[in-house]
Amino acid sequence: MDGYHGIPTHQTYWDYIADQGLDMSTDYGVEGRGYSLGNGHCAFEGPAPYGRPIAIWHPLFGEEAKPEIEATRARLIARHGERRAMRMAGTIRNLLIFPNLFINDIMAVTVRQFWPVSVDYLTVDAWELAPREESPRLLAARLDSFLTFLGPGGFATPDDVEALEACQNGFAASGVEWSDISRGMKRVPKITDETQMRGFWRRWHAMVQGEWTSKDWEHEEEVARRLEKDNERYTVRPREVVPA
Repeated sequence: MDGYHGIPTHQTYWDYIADQGLDMSTDYGVEGRGYSLGNGHCAFEGPAPYGRPIAIWHPLFGEEAKPEIEATRARLIARHGERRAMRMAGTIRNLLIFPNLFINDIMAVTVRQFWPVSVDYLTVDAWELAPREESPRLLAARLDSFLTFLGPGGFATPDDVEALEACQNGFAASGVEWSDISRGMKRVPKITDETQMRGFWRRWHAMVQGEWTSKDWEHEEEVARRLEKDNERYTVRPREVVPA
């Protein structure tokens, strides 16, 4: 549930889709938001920097798929209104349902489930979802979009696995007690901040301590509001916000 790694880690993919004619001047890191939803559940959401079968056409989908994707977009607007339809079609989002169910609504919709096997190994099951009534042409574009980025031989998954394995090797070293995930604690959380990860680990920590009814003391938004209103500096401590 990390939005910070996307641009530098998957640069090969961004270069690839830019070569296909995509405008990469997105406000992904500026307009996107991270959310701690309580009980370890978390999410982030931001403007889509690439094509989506529902419903942003991209040259990678082929010209023959363009009318159908545009028709889908028009139906969303007619049914839900332009603002909600644009949020449905024009944004990406990841949702983690604690502890191990993950929904990627990005260039395709994927459900992933993580299964820890040992302290340094896990397996991942993944399912690509598609509307039952989707045409064979658009279904093929959807599956190709999924495999190009999230498939085992795609642009993203090998990068992610390499990064995770490098992190795991680093965790085996001694001398550092904490892994810092404080990014964005004193502002309204962006997609590239770590609010969502803190929410997950607070719940995890509470459960391993036997606290099954833990409180999620995520209060970064309160801090940000005070900073904007009073122009004061605050020190963040567990379960409280106090003037510095």
